[in-house]
Formats: sequence, structure tokens, C-alpha cells
Amino acid sequence: MTILPLHGTAAVVVAAGAGLRAGQPLPKQFAKWRGKPVVRHSVERLTRRGIAPVVVCIPEGGEELAAKALAGLDALFVTGGATRQASVRAGLEALAAHAPRRVLIHDAARPLIPDGVLDRLDAALDGAKAAIPVLPVVDSLAHAEGGYMGAPARREALRRVQTPQAFEFAAILAAHRAWTGEPTAGDDAQVAQAAGISVALVEGDEVLHKLTYADDFATLPAMRVGTGYDVHRLSEGEDLWLCGVKIDHTHGLAGHSDADVAIHALVDALLGAISAGDIGQHFPPSDPQWKGASSDQFLAHAVQLVAEAGYAIGNVDVTIVCEAPKIGPHREAMRARLAEIMGVDIGLVSVKATTTEGLDATGRREGIAAQAVACVVRN
Repeated sequence: MTILPLHGTAAVVVAAGAGLRAGQPLPKQFAKWRGKPVVRHSVERLTRRGIAPVVVCIPEGGEELAAKALAGLDALFVTGGATRQASVRAGLEALAAHAPRRVLIHDAARPLIPDGVLDRLDAALDGAKAAIPVLPVVDSLAHAEGGYMGAPARREALRRVQTPQAFEFAAILAAHRAWTGEPTAGDDAQVAQAAGISVALVEGDEVLHKLTYADDFATLPAMRVGTGYDVHRLSEGEDLWLCGVKIDHTHGLAGHSDADVAIHALVDALLGAISAGDIGQHFPPSDPQWKGASSDQFLAHAVQLVAEAGYAIGNVDVTIVCEAPKIGPHREAMRARLAEIMGVDIGLVSVKATTTEGLDATGRREGIAAQAVACVVRN
């Protein structure tokens, strides 16, 4: 899909609050979320769509934090006011000299902005002076009266309001200059409505979730993926263990533990999915306690670390690379054993085999290699 730039549109990003409820050591808009400061996410997305200028309203004395958070991005800073409405007005006044045709006003605490929402807002302004993204209310609602349930509210007539909110620039600037209502206006749509401006509604997106509490910063990605690879030399006089199953063969795999190359690759894939290093860090071959150890305990340990990181096994896929023995007759036993060790349904476990057509060390029957991919999902 072609993403078109939104020329003639400027933006005000409101990042002037204290963010105390988020429980971060600094205002939440400057705290790290998914690898970068919260405010940087939305400013990057807006500038990528050709929106300029982007004015960021920052708290008094926050210039250094803002400069660090937005280093390398083309953004203007303006000190916000005592209320959200005062901060937005300061941002709009800073844009007045640029005279943009349209403006988006966005809360920095909503770091992700889907392109679809921007497109719907832009289209709505072709026939309106103001447009906001909204979502339906799915829960039952009731008024609270003295700690008891009062009259029910009709959720069909209610919507959850999000940002960014889009306006004709001259209209929203005039509305803010004329604002005489409560100083705690919830958003700019209220300011526009008070000035007699009709506000169009467009479909919002759950992705526009607002980061408010400490738990929001603890949110993990819904899914993570890791890969693993291992190879061991074939040797006479050794047992051959693959995927936790002992296989009768002329040669076995040599290694400090039982050298189960398939499990070792799978352990690395699981550890990689949660950024927990590799098997050698957790079970060093220099440590004598692991000499001849069964690799199932390595896999069980990796699964435990996955759980402690807040994830569960989504699925795993192991590919064994060897000329011999034939893996097919043992495949289901291998799947069952891996599922048993990991405590998952066998349907989440795949075991495959391939050869290198006589090429490299595995093709010359000098060793066996294994590759693994592991997907973990948020609990």
C-alpha cells in the first residue's frame, strides 16, 4: 500500500505533563518504551508522513530531556502551560507564523499512530473543520452514586475518544484563543465544540492505547522469535541422543554433555527469543557438573526462563541435518519427548530432517547439525 505524505499539515505533540501515575523515574513521555523514549515514537511517525512543522510541548525545564529523546528529528520545542489546554494553545501559537492549512494535535502518551487513522482523519477534513478518532464502548456502563450503581448509561451512544485529533488550523487556533470554559478541558475536540465547530468522527484503533500506569510500561511484545544452531562430531563408542530420544546407530555424538544437538539448538532458540544469552552461558562446557549430563534439563531450564520472562511456548520447529540415521522412523517419538520436557501439546512441536546432498561435514557423515526456531507468546 502506498503511504502518501500529508503536505500542508503540521502537528502539536503534547508532552508537557508530569506523568506521575506511570511510576517512572522521569516524566513518562521521556521514559523508554519498546527501546526508545515514548515521545519519539509518535514524532517519528508524524515526520515520516511528511507532517511539518512538528511542535512538541514540553514541561518547564525539560529542554535537555526533550533534546535527548528527539535527537536527530526535526521538531520544535515550546514550554507548555499549567493545563493541557494551555500547552496546546502555546503549541498552536508557535505554529501561527508557519500558517499550516491543517494541524494534528496528539498526546505523546499514545506512542503508536497507525497510518490508517491518519488517512481517515485527513479525508474527514475535506468536509469538516474537525475530526477525531473514536472507538465503540463494549462494556456495560452505569453511573456511580455514593458507592452504589445508579442509572445505566446507553453505551450505544457513547464513544471512546483518542488522539491525534485533526483540525483546520485557523479554526482550532481561534477556538483556543476564545476558550473561556473550565481550564481542564479534556481534549481539543471539546474546545472546538465550545466554539461551535462540528466534530466529525472517524474509526480509531486499539493500537492508540494511552500509556498511563506503571503496568503499561511493563507490557511485553505479544510474540517473540528466536533461532538456534548447533553441530557435534560423530564418534564411535558414543550414544546417539536426538530430541531426547536414544537412537541405535553405529556412531554417537561427542560433546561435554550428551551432545543432543537438536535440543541444544532448541535451547538456544528459546533463550534467543527472550534475549537470555545462549546455552554456553547457562551451562558452560568447562563446568564438570555438566559432563555427560542429559540435555533435557537444559531444555527444561530454558522453558522456565521463558515463563519467568512472562511468556509461554507458542510453537517450536527443529530441523536435523544428517545423512544417517534416518529421522523419519523416530520423528513422532522425538516430538512427543520434546513436548513432554517443555510441558506443551505435541501439536506445538515440529521435527524435520534434511541432508546436504553429500556436501560439508554432515554430508561426509562426520557430524550432525540442527537448526531450531522458537516462537514464544505473552502470557
